[in-house]
Amino acid sequence: MSIDNDPAHDISHLTRVWATAQTLLHDYPQADAQVVQAACRLHDCVNLPKNHPQRHQASRMAAEKALGILRSEGFAEAKLPAVAHAIEAHSFSAGIAPQTIEAQIVQDADRLDALGPVGIARMFSVGGQLNRPLAHPTDPLASARPLDDGRYSLDHIAVKLATLPASMQTTAGKRLGQERLAWILEFRAAFAQQWLGQPAL
Repeated sequence: MSIDNDPAHDISHLTRVWATAQTLLHDYPQADAQVVQAACRLHDCVNLPKNHPQRHQASRMAAEKALGILRSEGFAEAKLPAVAHAIEAHSFSAGIAPQTIEAQIVQDADRLDALGPVGIARMFSVGGQLNRPLAHPTDPLASARPLDDGRYSLDHIAVKLATLPASMQTTAGKRLGQERLAWILEFRAAFAQQWLGQPAL
């Protein structure tokens, strides 16, 4: 799948991830910004749909493709392993622990884009692509049923997005993650209220 037809992983996503990474880099002057930038810009050069059977392999495929792109542009050969690792480790589904500060920054920056207002828009965009209803018709907050984000888009907040701040590798990432999650949880409560036709408080 090309990033051109996936609004959750388009060019704007790459730009936002790099912008966030630059914020995180302020706390880590020892990190190689060139490695971080290359990984941010190319981490989704192979992008498979959420329901693709090889989804967990996409970051490894992206790392391999990125190396070819960078070599063709004359990127420093000595830095290529660090870029490849940062790309491989960015993916939630790959389950690869980031071993370098550069990989930690790239992973945090990518996950932060799933939180806050843009994260909500991305969540519903992906849900629409997969033909998922916005929410359960009568129990949007899963008060009396199991959460199931494979069926209802709103459930993805509690199933995954709410867990992201704790998974951040950097102190700044954790702080930003908590701030953006607070906004999402307020949105979730307001959404459920309107969804059920309840009067505003």
